[in-house]
Amino acid sequence: MKTTKARRPQPAIREARANDQQRASFGQRKTATAKSSTLAGPNMGRSTGSKKISTARQSPTSGLSKMVAQAIAKTAAAREVQGLPDASTTPETTKTVIRDSKLKTSVKRAKKMPQRQASQHEVAIRKQLREKRVTTDQLGDDRLQKVLAFSGVGSRREMEEVIEAGRVSINGKIADLGSKVSPGDEVRIDGKRVPLKWPDRLPRIIMYHKQEGELVSRDDPEGRVTVFDRLKRISSSKWVAIGRLDFNTSGLLLFTTSGELANRMMHPSFEVEREYAVRVHGQLTPEQMKQLVNGVELDDGPANFSRIEDRGGEGKNHWYHVVLKEGRNREVRRMFEHFELVVSRLMRIRFGTFRLPGRLKRGQFYELSETEVLSIMKWANLTITGTVKPR
Repeated sequence: MKTTKARRPQPAIREARANDQQRASFGQRKTATAKSSTLAGPNMGRSTGSKKISTARQSPTSGLSKMVAQAIAKTAAAREVQGLPDASTTPETTKTVIRDSKLKTSVKRAKKMPQRQASQHEVAIRKQLREKRVTTDQLGDDRLQKVLAFSGVGSRREMEEVIEAGRVSINGKIADLGSKVSPGDEVRIDGKRVPLKWPDRLPRIIMYHKQEGELVSRDDPEGRVTVFDRLKRISSSKWVAIGRLDFNTSGLLLFTTSGELANRMMHPSFEVEREYAVRVHGQLTPEQMKQLVNGVELDDGPANFSRIEDRGGEGKNHWYHVVLKEGRNREVRRMFEHFELVVSRLMRIRFGTFRLPGRLKRGQFYELSETEVLSIMKWANLTITGTVKPR
C-alpha cells in the first residue's frame, strides 16, 4: 500500500494559525488576571496591578500585525482601567512612531490631473520630441558643480564645498570652482569615478497644487510631509522646485528637471511675475493700497506690489489679488501686516506664464506635454537642453 506524507501548510496558513494561537493565549492570560483581581481583597489591589503590568509587557502583542498593535495602543481608556501605563510611553511604541515618521508610509503620492486624449497628430509630435537627443559634440563644456548636481551627486552648493576642499579631480588634475568639464572627461571624487549625466533631451515640467501643511524641502528634521514626498520619483534626474511656498500657503508650485530654467524664473533680474489671491481680516483703504504699490519698508528692505486689485468679500473677510516680481520669505504676509491686517488665507494662482488650472485640485499635479515644454523653453530663451541661446 502506497503511503503519502501529509503536506506542510502554506506560509500564509501557518502565519494565520500562529496569530490565532497568540490571540487565544493572550485572551486566556487576560481572563486569568481579571479573575485573580476579583478574588483578591482590597489590600491586594496594588500587587495585582503590578502583576497586570508585567503580564501586559510580556504579552505576545509584538507578534500581531501592525494594525492590531496600533489598535491596542489607541485604547488608552481601557489600559487605564486595567492599571496599565500609557502605550505611547513604552519603548516599543516610541520606536514604531519614529520608524514610521522616517519612512513616511502614510504619505500618499499626488494623483495626476485627468486630461483629455490628444489627437493622433499631437501624439506623434510629442513622441518625436520625447525621443529627440542631442549629440555629445553639440553639448559643449559646462561648469563642474552644475554637471555634478545634474548627475545627482548633490546640490550645487554642496558640490562647490567639495570642489573647494580639493576632493574633485578632472582627468587626474585637482579641480577648482572655475573648472569646466566636457563629455568624455573623467571626474573623480575622493578617487572614485563619477558617472556624469548630461542634459541631452527636453526637460520635464510639472504643475502641482500645493496644500497647506506641506514643506517645500527635501528633508525635515521633524518628519513633516514635504512636497517631494508627494511627487513621483524619477531615476534619470531630479525635480527642482521653482520658487517656494510657505508652510501655510497653498496654490501653484512648479517643478522641472532643468536647473537653468528654474534659475531664470526665480532670479530677481528676470522679474517674473507671481500673482496671489489673499484673504485678510479687515480691509485696506485706497490710500493704503496706493502705498503698497509705491512701496513700504520691511525688515529686509523696501517692497511693493506691481498691482493690487480689490476682489470684495463678505463679513470681516476681504479678498485681494496682488502681483509681485520677487519671492522673498513671507513677503505678502508681511506687507499686509505692515497695516496690521492678518492674512487668513494665501494662494498663488500664477507664476509667469503658468496659471493654476481650475481642474487641478489640491494635491494633484499636471505634467506639461513635450509641445508645451518646448514653448516654455522658447519663452525663456533656452535651447532644448536648457542652455542659453546665443544672441
